[in-house]
Amino acid sequence: MTPTRRIAQLVHLKPSAVQAYKECHANVWPEVLQQIEECNIKDYSIYFDNDRTLFSTFKYVGNDFDGDMKRMRENPKVREWWALTDSMQESPIPRAVGSAEGPGWWKVLEEVFHKD
Repeated sequence: MTPTRRIAQLVHLKPSAVQAYKECHANVWPEVLQQIEECNIKDYSIYFDNDRTLFSTFKYVGNDFDGDMKRMRENPKVREWWALTDSMQESPIPRAVGSAEGPGWWKVLEEVFHKD
């Protein structure tokens, strides 16, 4: 059995996009939700603080993270969703160009403590 992998990330939200970002996430496209499920992502949450930071956590329960993330990136509807939401964000990753391309968009955080 593959152990669950916990992942935490952050990105910054453009001040002008707060309401639009919250509204689109109140109605995530079904195709995006389906792809998340098919790529073995569970317990996915995004949090917002008033300092423009978005913080996400999820559990990866599959056995081929890179392969599942490749399948996620290859889905045209997911890429369309990412283009929409990336336009509302500012990445903390140098040279980042978007969620679908480049060195990454959300900054992955190091886990320093966990207790079940």
